Amino acid sequence: MIEHRVVHVNGIRLHIAEQGEGPLVVLLHGFPESWRSWRHQFAPLAEAGFRVVAPDQRGYGRSDHPADVEAYTILHLVGDVVGLIRALGEERAYVVGHDWGAPVAWHTGLMRPDLVLGVAGLSVPPPFRGKEPPLAAMDRAFGGRFYWNYFDRPGVADAEFARDTRTALRKFLYSASGEAPGDVKQPLVDPERGWLAAMPDPETLPGWLTESDLDALTESFSEGFTGALNWYRNLDRNWELTAPWADAVVTAPSLYVYGDRDPVPAFPGTPELIRSLSDRMPGLRRAPVELTGCGHWTQQERPAEVNAALVDFLRSCPQSP
Repeated sequence: MIEHRVVHVNGIRLHIAEQGEGPLVVLLHGFPESWRSWRHQFAPLAEAGFRVVAPDQRGYGRSDHPADVEAYTILHLVGDVVGLIRALGEERAYVVGHDWGAPVAWHTGLMRPDLVLGVAGLSVPPPFRGKEPPLAAMDRAFGGRFYWNYFDRPGVADAEFARDTRTALRKFLYSASGEAPGDVKQPLVDPERGWLAAMPDPETLPGWLTESDLDALTESFSEGFTGALNWYRNLDRNWELTAPWADAVVTAPSLYVYGDRDPVPAFPGTPELIRSLSDRMPGLRRAPVELTGCGHWTQQERPAEVNAALVDFLRSCPQSP
């Protein structure tokens, strides 16, 4: 059974879900999600001999939502993972992330290799620091219409998504899924109409998402979206803070998994990065795993394939069961 409790980390409260015994695996969710995005991974990983822990990350769900925008930098987020490992009484852990959780996992491996037994990322590939701040780069490339730039506007997306939280989340999940119609497109926004206006609203949910799943996710955003959006508002600040790690690579054993209908791997420069990962990532255990027909919500859309890849990867790392 999955158990829930609160741990105190770096001056904030983190709600965690946990199951199993053995080497620790920390599962980090993305936007706009919660610990429940890993609901299909708990039992298989626990049965494989691992202790599985998934937090609501800061700004999400039942964890604390600091008011200061600057409390959501990559250093704070990595610090939460480091503090969580310590609070759970462990010295080292495997770290797995999806969407925004992937950069947190990758940067934990980059910044604290002494703590990381292995790192896996879903959707978002490992960090290779660009030559300029990412918000500025996307603003120039897409004339201010890229969703990062829209999210960066204080209070704007917060208000749009909070007007009807359940509908906003339903549109988010469907539009980036493998079931969404049409070709995979860059996530561009009309700043005057907002982001949700251009998103399809399905008459029925995809098979991997139930009404109760959507209810639970909606409840997790009862405090609004500002904490989650503050992660995006630190993208340029993160670029400045990670200067000491320019040209550094993740050396821990690693795995990357993505869907071929996910818009994130199609971001400018990302297809080229994925093709070169085997040459640039010394710890990569296998070539990037591409899931045909899968959209952005990798571990929810394709749980069996993701679970098999994760168990195989974790067992190939040191200190595995």
